[in-house]
Amino acid sequence: MQYTTPRKHGLVVRVTLHFVISLNLYFVMLPFLAILLSAILIFLSAIHVYWALGGKWGAVAAIPTTENGAPLFKPGIVATVFVAGGLAVMGLLPLVKVGLLRISCPDWATEYGLWVVAAIFLLRAVGEFRYVGFFKKVRDTQFGRMDMKFYSPLCLVIGCLAILLQYMA
Repeated sequence: MQYTTPRKHGLVVRVTLHFVISLNLYFVMLPFLAILLSAILIFLSAIHVYWALGGKWGAVAAIPTTENGAPLFKPGIVATVFVAGGLAVMGLLPLVKVGLLRISCPDWATEYGLWVVAAIFLLRAVGEFRYVGFFKKVRDTQFGRMDMKFYSPLCLVIGCLAILLQYMA
């Protein structure tokens, strides 16, 4: 039997407890972050389905406009449904990545899918430097104000969560 001094024994207990707490945080935090990211993306998908079905709430502030208020584009039903479907698929990826959802999909989708999500949303957060993103020049429109307060920060959070889950899972 090996003799350890109380000081060494206490260190071993502290290190072991720290390791156990770290593991618990990891195994609790990982599913929490995956569910959070999935909920955000599926909620955004539901909003796009609402708009595709003719809903008007929030639609005016969701389209970038020029300085005189003219919309830059008019998304059709097909494009809106396509975006909704993409957001829904992106919403499933975190759950699949951490093992909370088991669906048959290619290995490359689970291996690189969150990198694609992160790239899309981080690029959206940066924007195209005129009407969209943190670095846009046209800020005095309804979309411009909403983009600075909500849309671009949300895209940044989604991108960062996707990167975090990719590294942790």
